[in-house]
Amino acid sequence: MTKRLALIDMGTNTFHLLITEVDGSGNRTDFVRTKLPVRLGQGGISKGAITPEASERAMKTLRDFRRQIDEYGVETVRAMATSMVRNASNGEDFIKDIYKQTDIQVEVIDGDREAELIYYGVRSAGVLDEQTALLMDIGGGSVEFILCNNQEIFWKRSFEIGAQRLMDQFFDQDPIPDASVEAEKRFLTQQLQPLTEAVARYKPTLLVGSSGTFDTLCDIDALSKGDNSRQLAQPAASALAVADFYKVHQELLHKTHNERLAIPGMLEMRVDMIVLASILVDFILQQYDLKEIRVSAYALKEGVLQQALEELK
Repeated sequence: MTKRLALIDMGTNTFHLLITEVDGSGNRTDFVRTKLPVRLGQGGISKGAITPEASERAMKTLRDFRRQIDEYGVETVRAMATSMVRNASNGEDFIKDIYKQTDIQVEVIDGDREAELIYYGVRSAGVLDEQTALLMDIGGGSVEFILCNNQEIFWKRSFEIGAQRLMDQFFDQDPIPDASVEAEKRFLTQQLQPLTEAVARYKPTLLVGSSGTFDTLCDIDALSKGDNSRQLAQPAASALAVADFYKVHQELLHKTHNERLAIPGMLEMRVDMIVLASILVDFILQQYDLKEIRVSAYALKEGVLQQALEELK
């Protein structure tokens, strides 16, 4: 018995669409796997509302997603909205509008549920083992932290400190000045106090990153070594040496927008936000003394897929 499913992840910065078919044995065939820079949070995240321009970009993208969903004769559609929509004063109207224009029913999920779904997605990438990991997913609006291993979640929490929010707060000069880097780290120390307490209790030994930031860091690192196999293979799980992360991190800190854009592997939609996200990664590695980074290409939408398949059984 084969099933066709479409999973939509409406992030604050990026919208993802996965159209896949799963057979009775659980084997997956992906037909569409796409991510688009909708920038739903742009211009409005710090004011707590989705701007008309951002809303129009989202509708245009979702109308196109609907066309592809119909083209592939999909039976089950699951769409999730996260930080930007759940915190926007006009989030509810936006969701109603989407349904009116595209017939896509969007579920707005809270931070706790988002963290749980990310865990299931990352676990399905095969990147976790019996060691306790600190899993981090950097979005535009929120960042999810999950202390876990391949068997269970020990602790999870979503913090509204995503890269778009950090950018609005700390990125007023380019390249970013040292004073702004320090200001961001002071802010993180304060905001992440609950995580610091949980880390002291569960003692993770490695960092597992999921999200576009980590994919881009891995792409930049691989291409700097003349290795373009990542682009071709798009592995579900990768490793990023801490020393290699720091080489990329230093480049990001000291280059301007146009210089960063010229880095092989850089995506235009991440060129500014990645600076703030990279400072966050550096903070986590230093603060919690983590010596290993693994990267999962799977995150929220794959977690939704895992749960949807459970429900279909």
